[in-house]
Amino acid sequence: MGFWIPGMNTGIITGNPADVEHILRANFANYPKGERSISMLVDFLGHGLFNSDGEQWLWQRKNASTEFSTRSLRGFVVDAVQSEVRDRLLPLLRRAAGSGVVLDMEDVLERFAFDTICMVSFGHDPCCLADGGASAEGKSDFMRAFGEAQELAVGRFLDPVGASWKIKKWLNIGTERRLKKAIADVHGFAMEIVRARRSQAMTSAKENRNRDDVLSRFVASEEHGDDETLRDMVLSFLIAGRETTSSALTWFFWLVSSRPDVAARVAEEVHSVRASVGTAPGEPFGFDALREMHYLHAALTESMRLYPLVPIDSQSCAADDMLPDGTHVGAGWSVTYSAYAMGRLEAIWGEDCAEFRPERWLGDDGAFRPESPFRYTVFHAGPRTCLGKEMAYVQMKSIVASVLEEFAVDVVQKNPAGGVPEHVLSVTLKMKGGLPVQIRRRMEA
Repeated sequence: MGFWIPGMNTGIITGNPADVEHILRANFANYPKGERSISMLVDFLGHGLFNSDGEQWLWQRKNASTEFSTRSLRGFVVDAVQSEVRDRLLPLLRRAAGSGVVLDMEDVLERFAFDTICMVSFGHDPCCLADGGASAEGKSDFMRAFGEAQELAVGRFLDPVGASWKIKKWLNIGTERRLKKAIADVHGFAMEIVRARRSQAMTSAKENRNRDDVLSRFVASEEHGDDETLRDMVLSFLIAGRETTSSALTWFFWLVSSRPDVAARVAEEVHSVRASVGTAPGEPFGFDALREMHYLHAALTESMRLYPLVPIDSQSCAADDMLPDGTHVGAGWSVTYSAYAMGRLEAIWGEDCAEFRPERWLGDDGAFRPESPFRYTVFHAGPRTCLGKEMAYVQMKSIVASVLEEFAVDVVQKNPAGGVPEHVLSVTLKMKGGLPVQIRRRMEA
């Protein structure tokens, strides 16, 4: 489908897997992020991995891919997630179960995700999910500033008048004035950590090599770039991990609240895996144990099919092209595909495409069976496939396995008529007003 609106970009939107594969893999070089998109985020994210093209992107991607493939980083991710589950998430849920208080599960999950992504990205613990967090609302100043900067920067894309944000920025008024302040706070905090880590590397190279967070790995490498390059790379990891898993899990817990059969089967699988690896209830899950949870993997994947982490994604067309379905794409046009829409297409998923059915992802042997990433575009595809995909599954499976092993999560209906909660379109598919829940011990369910 093509569109043109006076004063705005011309573009096409597609949900055809063949077109998506052409854009994201077969003719990848012709579909960069594009100058328009990069210019809207450059003052916030600089030219980090999330906001770059060409050689600049390729260098960062190559180095980041090398680091993300190491066993030590994988182990560090598992340890960071399990520590957050054991020391903060489960105690919080136990207190809630004992008091009967209503929790906003989306807020809890966002704070969890921010703690872990900060630990993995640059070895900093903002303590957002610690007892009360860093403030009464459980959010550090850094989390608050980062969230505001992200929200306001994304607002530029949603503005119906494309040039209005540039005018407001030039005049330093309104949302652009707030964004400038939020960006300054984020950059100042991140730069302090970058410089401190570089200083540590100069005084004790051995100590820095022994740190497993991504920033320390880049600082210790031979090609790490200057301070601003390191800052931009770290901020790209933060924006990729701040809301994605928390939004996906919010929708998962909402879906499962009306499917006790799914929750029970997840709990049974967790019990079975514990028996096979010889761990007691409440003990942390190792990477191998998480990998054996095929049904849980399927349930999460199915939930993200219906409610993907990032609902839409756009590229820019560099030169005139023809898509496999015959659609003409002009140079300078935007090219968008929607993981949200594709997850609901009968042509891709069959007549039951609207149903939440984890079994569609399991083979006859009960093992998880993946789909083509050009049909299931939740983690992007091609050369820009999400580097944090494995980390995302580690985090989500750790949380769900630990929570559903011990608790039942009951959604408190905000709307007496029920129905699907409203969406908030941000970088991710957020739930409007959060997800109010009550927590019960599973033995009481």
